[in-house]
This record gives sequence, structure tokens and C-alpha cells, in this order.
Amino acid sequence: MMFTRTHLCWLLLWSACVAVPASAAPLALDPLFGDHAVLQRDAPLRIRGQGQPRAEVLVELGGQRAQARVGTDGHWLATLPPLAAGGPYALAVQSGKERAQSQDVLIGDVWLCSGQSNMELQVHRTLDSRSELLNARHDDIRLLTVKQEASVVARDEFATAPAWRRSDTDSVRDFSAACYYFARELKQTVDVPMGLINASWGGSRIQAWLSGGALAKTGLYRDQQAVLARYAKQPQQAAAQWGGIWQDWWQRQPGIVAGDAPWDPKAAPQGTWAPAPAALGAWEHWGVPALADFNGMVWFRSHVKLTAAQAAQGASVAIGSADEIDMTWVNGRAVGSTYGGDPRQYALPAGLLHEGDNLIVVSVLDTYREGGLIGPAEAQAVVLADGSRVPLAGWEYRAMPEHFDSPPRAPWQSAAGLSTLYNGMVAPLRDFGLRGALWYQGESNTQEAELYGKLLRLYREDLRRQFGKDLPLLVVQLAGFGAPVSQPVESGSAALRDQQRRVAAEDPKSGLAVAVDIGERSDIHPANKQELGRRLARAARHVVFGEALAPSGPVAAAATREGGAVVLRFSDVEQGLIAYGATYPIGFELCGAAAGSCRYADARIDGDKVSLSVPADLQATRVRYCWADSPVCTLYDGNGLPAGPFEIPLH
Repeated sequence: MMFTRTHLCWLLLWSACVAVPASAAPLALDPLFGDHAVLQRDAPLRIRGQGQPRAEVLVELGGQRAQARVGTDGHWLATLPPLAAGGPYALAVQSGKERAQSQDVLIGDVWLCSGQSNMELQVHRTLDSRSELLNARHDDIRLLTVKQEASVVARDEFATAPAWRRSDTDSVRDFSAACYYFARELKQTVDVPMGLINASWGGSRIQAWLSGGALAKTGLYRDQQAVLARYAKQPQQAAAQWGGIWQDWWQRQPGIVAGDAPWDPKAAPQGTWAPAPAALGAWEHWGVPALADFNGMVWFRSHVKLTAAQAAQGASVAIGSADEIDMTWVNGRAVGSTYGGDPRQYALPAGLLHEGDNLIVVSVLDTYREGGLIGPAEAQAVVLADGSRVPLAGWEYRAMPEHFDSPPRAPWQSAAGLSTLYNGMVAPLRDFGLRGALWYQGESNTQEAELYGKLLRLYREDLRRQFGKDLPLLVVQLAGFGAPVSQPVESGSAALRDQQRRVAAEDPKSGLAVAVDIGERSDIHPANKQELGRRLARAARHVVFGEALAPSGPVAAAATREGGAVVLRFSDVEQGLIAYGATYPIGFELCGAAAGSCRYADARIDGDKVSLSVPADLQATRVRYCWADSPVCTLYDGNGLPAGPFEIPLH
């Protein structure tokens, strides 16, 4: 709704009574409240922006008005009464003679979509994307993408202002597919405007999405958080401090002998160092068989000779791009660590370089696909204050065993650090009104499944602290990915899926979208995000809107011994249990107490129950289903919804 003439006259009369200094700063709305925004219906509307300190501000939206005073920090906040779904409206603010306005503002449901690459994955990468994009115009679905910007301190505002866009071919192309397909599906039953906020980052760990306060509750990150706090003010000193922590970790690793310190020019050389190709690049392309499909840690070292005049200058070391995490030392001192493909250049403290030979050492960790010092080679140099560059050349490398433990991540790293993505991409939302949140993340935490469950609970608490104590959370259970197996195995992905299941099941305002059956063995980024959107929307209909329907398919409620069999009872079954592709379902395991004791079990469906045959020589204590990185699971209900992976005790 636009301002009427009466409204404008009222604003002008009101503003004439307010004295505003001639030097007034520009009046503005926060970008979250810009053109094409969607604001949360049926909840108080907390509108904010900037202006001249101590000035009065009048806000009007949809016939509702509120006043506010600009604080000494130049920010103001006004709260309008709730509005029902509707629009479009103009959102207007006035302070003295200044006026700012946003057009085409809708009132509806706002959803935060967050996580790693499967939430980030764009619509143009999904099934039938050409047709999807041609039909992507929805005037009442609005999209806002938060730029990927990490921060070591919690920000009040985004470093780069985001902007709302209407859903159309251009805006949807690079938007989160899971988020978009969810809203499009949900609108079939909840016909209100939808505002979608995509804040996601490929490869990110859950620790990066938790606030400092939430992480402190674990008691696990005190040292790292202390380093992070120091990094905000003294990055060089913090890098050196972190180097000590990293080096202590290295010395504790099995197989590392005393004195093995590759970063230390005074330490005796250990292991086998070999010449690296002059151009470096991904080690998978070096023609070295042991590195052709290697994911793990590789050490690199280079020597550079400097004159006394060069060494006396201020300097930095540039190592070009690395995939995916580096830890870099110069003459035995840690100087930096970065996650992702951006070029690295680390400032060096005065006095670190010296005349003669200087040692540059880089440890590179790669966990997926190609890895190494990607370069280009000409980017690798000691960069001096006078603008000259001394190239780094003659690189040697030393590969660690592939099963070598993953090293600790520097707490300031973007997607692999502590609180960095919360600080830069979630904290600036502050208390912006939301209907709920969608979470698709976990691939980067599969080596710490039990801890992940605790962190996911803290993530949910964190969201509710910021956006409201009853905020619903919809969790996507990890999709299947990896080689098939012919025997029961232990699986970090399966264990993490089970933690996701448990966390969602314990809370009535949380829901789970099972995705294991729509994964792809050879691609960690499955393209069928349309079906995922349908399952997320179904979960929302139950959890958020109270519909009496099974939210995510059959759920194992209990496992009991009955005679010579184990009987599983399932809840949330619609139209009975069925097995696809065979008379009987597959994917069930009976297990003893010890790891590695699981055996496949023959299964039969009986209504809403499944009976498992028990091998005579097995003392079964628990039941698993669909337990592998990329399992084959065939139990569904008559609605076509899968029974998700689980492990439950046997009673």
C-alpha cells in the first residue's frame, strides 16, 4: 500500500515539530528492510536503520505507525504492531525533512536457509534446471542471499549489504535450490508470501555457525577461542600462538618421532622429501601414483636467500592459492593459516627474516578432490616493502599417510573456524523476524558424529536465543554418498545421520527431512533438490503449521525380542510399510555391543512392523538400518516416504 495524501500531510506536520541539525546524517533503512523485502507476519515488526544521533524518527507500514529516537551510535529501532499476510506496501521513515522509503514490501513467512554446499547448491545445477528456470517467476517469493563473508567478531551489520530480489529466471539461477524448492512446494498449502534468506558456505563446519557463547558452553574450545580473541587485535601474535598449539598436536600424532619438526630450520630433517614440479598445482596431476587420488596432508618447503638490505625491510610471504587449508611458517614461526581457494599473503613481523637462507614451510590439508599449492607459481614470493619480490622456488614435498589424523583448524578460518560464519553472516540479522530455519550441513563433521549431536543442539538454542524461543528448525539428514558396501561397516556419515535424527526427534519444534535415498554415490551434491524441497515442506506442514500428517516417513519406535526374532515397531506410517524392488526389505543389521559386530539380518514386513531373523551365534544388543556412507535401503510406506537411517537399542 502506498502513502495516501492524508498520510503524507500527517508526516509533514509531525516532522515540522522536530528540530533536526543542519548537519544531519542521511536517514536510511537497514538493507534487510529494502525494496521487495518480506517481513514476518503475525509478529511485532522490529524495523531498524541509521540516522542522525538523538533525532526522532517516524516509521509507517500498512497503516501502522511507530516512533523511535536515533541512538548515540547512529542507529534506531522502531517496533510496529503485527500485520497479517499481504502487501505490497511502502515502508516509509521520516526524520525532520529527511525521508527514506522501500517499495514493494510484503508481509508473509520468512525462512533462514543455512548450511554448507548442499544448501548453497544453486537451482541451475539441479534436475531439469532449464525448465525450472524458465518457470521461476513467482512475485510473492522473494530471495535474499547473504554474501559469504566471515568475521572474527560478531558484526551488527553485514560487511556487504544484501538486497531482496523477486523470484524470476535471473534471481533464482544462483539461489539455493533446497531453499527455493521448499518455498515453492510449501506455498501449495500455505499460500502466503515467502521470504527466503540464504546464508550458506560450501565446506563449512558447524563450529563456524555457532556463536562464541554457544561454543563456550561445550568447554572444548577455550584455547582456540582465546587465540581468536587475540587475533581480532593482534593477528601476527595470534598466528604464532596458534602455531604452538598446532605443533603440539603434531608431536602427539602416532608415528611422529621426537624432533620431527618440518617447520623448524634447526631440526634434523625427517621423512622423505622429494622435488615438487616447478609449476606445483594439484598433486593429483603430478604423475606420482601415491598422490593420484590422495586426500590428506602434504608438507611443502622452499628456501629463499636474502641480502641484509632485503631482510631489513618490512615484508610478507605470498604462497598463492592452496586447496584447501594451509598452515604456513617462516623460519620456524607460524605466520598464517587460511581455508579455501583465496590467494594467501601473510605479513611478517619485523626481524623474522635474516640475511642468507630463509625457510618457508607450508602444510596443506586436502579432504576432497584436488589438493595442493595451486599457485600460480609466479604468485609465490617474499614480497618486500619496496615492492620487489623474491620468488619462492625449488619446492620439495613430503606426503603423510592418508589415514593421518586431520589437524586442528585455525579458529579465524572462514568456513572451518570458530563462530566466523555466525559472526559475519548470521549475527547481522540480529532479531529479524523469522517463521523458521532450514539446516543442511554435516558433511564436514562426519569424523565427530557424537560431538555433532551436542553442537546441533547448541545451534538450535543459538537460533532461538536470537530469533525467538519457539523458532522451528528443519534439519536435512545427510544424503547418501560414497562407494557401496557388501558387508556391514562403521560409517561416520551414518553415525552423524543418527545424531541428526535424535536431535530432531527430541524437540516438538524440530523436523527431519530424510535424504539418504536421493543421494548419488559419485557426487556429494545430489541434483534432485526438488524432492528434498517436497520433504522439507512436508516436515514444515507438520512441525510449523500443525498438520496431522507424518512429517518424514516411517520412524522406528522400538525393537524387542519376540521368540527367536527381533520385532521392530514403526510409527508415522501411512498406508502401511512396503519394500521396493523385492518381497522383503534390505538394509537391516543386528549388532552386538562391540564395534564391528554387526551382521545383515533377513527382514519381513508385517503391517507396521518388521521382523528380523536372529543368527544363533549373535548376542544382539542393538539394531541398525541403512548404515553406510551410501547404503541401499528399500523400506518405505505407501506414501512413498522412506524409513530413515537409525540405530536403536534392543530390549
